[in-house]
Amino acid sequence: MARVRRRTQILKSSAGRQRKLLQRWKQPINWAVKNYVLWGGREGYETLLNTDLRQEREQLGRFMQMVVEHKHKIGFQGTLLIEPKPQEPTKHQYDYDAATVYGFLKQFGLEKEIKLNIEANHATLAGHSFHHEIATAIALGLFGSVDANRGDAQLGWDTDQFPNSVEENALVMYEILKAGGFTTGGLNFDAKVRRQSTDKYDLFYGHIGAMDTMALALKIAARMIEDGELDKRIAQRYSGWNSELGQQILKGPNVTGRFSQICSGTSFVSGASEWSPGTTGKIW
Repeated sequence: MARVRRRTQILKSSAGRQRKLLQRWKQPINWAVKNYVLWGGREGYETLLNTDLRQEREQLGRFMQMVVEHKHKIGFQGTLLIEPKPQEPTKHQYDYDAATVYGFLKQFGLEKEIKLNIEANHATLAGHSFHHEIATAIALGLFGSVDANRGDAQLGWDTDQFPNSVEENALVMYEILKAGGFTTGGLNFDAKVRRQSTDKYDLFYGHIGAMDTMALALKIAARMIEDGELDKRIAQRYSGWNSELGQQILKGPNVTGRFSQICSGTSFVSGASEWSPGTTGKIW
């Protein structure tokens, strides 16, 4: 994704790069490419003291509209993806997380045109779990693809290490399977070996270990769905909203004045927060 420029004059100097981007777009038609990721890693600010947030948002929104217009003009049938990232190299980035991007897309009428490519390490940089960002993207109808990697909890930057947590990724794959699986995209290892890993086999072991991690995570996620206990508990917890009263509260008019009457004598249902993580452990 091209950086949002502060001056219209600067756009002229970047015209060459823009032309190269658009030329590149003609190739995916012949390659039968299914996705095109717009990485927003430089769409942000260093200091608010020299930044007009409203103006920058309008510029970025118009740029994304132009990207979508060009997609349809050349007949590209693939999916456009934005990859949320909270910071680095800028202090704050406009595609901070899945929920932020959703608000941006809604504002500019692009929520039907663009999906999300969720990266694990970017999720944790934003203060979220990988599981959270995947679930949010699915809930908002924006899930597209996945960059399967991990960060380091003791480092505050994007380390892009190969995924090695079966537990974390089982929860991610559980959400994806529940939503019907991938309709586009897939698992991309946006990861690299460490600087001191100089042997040619290090890259091999990194990829094989990551593939084994994701494969086992997928198997566990499938067993979680077959077990059905989590779905049953969630259905029980929210069952009241499917009742006549629940639907009246959600959709009916003039309910506010009756809340005290409605809520009197209501019994609360436990969220069972201690039970839910425990049931995932027993699947193993």
